Amino acid sequence: MSADNSKNNLVIESALRAIEIEGAAISALKDRIGSEFEQACSIILNCPGRVVVTGMGKSGHIGKKIAATLASTGTPAMYLHPGEASHGDIGMITDSDVVLALSNSGKTEEITSLLPVLKRKDIPLISITGDKNSALAEAASANIDGKVEEEACPLGLAPTSSTTAALVLGDALAMALLEARGFTREDFAVSHPGGNLGRKLLVKVKDVMHSGSEIPKVTDSTPLASALLEMSKKGFGLTTIINEGGYIQGVFTDGDLRRALDSGTDIQNTPIKDVMSSDYKYISGNALAAEAVNLMQKSNIYVL
Repeated sequence: MSADNSKNNLVIESALRAIEIEGAAISALKDRIGSEFEQACSIILNCPGRVVVTGMGKSGHIGKKIAATLASTGTPAMYLHPGEASHGDIGMITDSDVVLALSNSGKTEEITSLLPVLKRKDIPLISITGDKNSALAEAASANIDGKVEEEACPLGLAPTSSTTAALVLGDALAMALLEARGFTREDFAVSHPGGNLGRKLLVKVKDVMHSGSEIPKVTDSTPLASALLEMSKKGFGLTTIINEGGYIQGVFTDGDLRRALDSGTDIQNTPIKDVMSSDYKYISGNALAAEAVNLMQKSNIYVL
């Protein structure tokens, strides 16, 4: 075996081992979801303010992601750097807030130094730690156990499995709160107006549909020849057929025209009602535009 092949095999083996170790760490978290997790959810649901997430180093990066996920799924949240907090920024935390602190050891000095202030201000504290007997866990009203058996780092130094576990527990917390609040797709769209997801969930059929004089329409007694002129003028490849009250009775499409010609229909004298289709696809103007597109794709049609 060449040196290059040996090196490639080592790289693959290392990657697979890391994934296996972190996967096992995630699977083990299922047994930690119990009364402490429920208590954490209850504290947040009863909090009139924000969830202030804090963590140092790699835990801080995870904390930023958790805060962002909470904020976008119905739970007001922000990230606060513990070092900055100990130099005045702790004043950002109000009496209405709850703090979610992340520390694998539960002994991170920048975080433990904040505990007396939080206690004095009577701020509820939730922790995610790898040591349920640590100072941070003991000070918390609810501690979510994020202990892992080993880091994926072969040196046992770089936070890997532990940060993944904290992230997964943060996601689990956010999703549990989302469901408890009855957070909907529409609520999600409101907080994502600039993204593709938001556009898909906010734009309704009535916002983009043609209306009024743009719509091809004829009465049910209109001769087929005249209906064809209306179709040609409006350029949709069909015309709607309306009754005296202005309601649609049916449609006549390019496909209906081909069938009429194949059957020898008299174009000049046949009223459109005799060849129109009464079974047509339609959707409410209040429906999402994405739903309309999906219906057209499923039905293999280009006008709805």
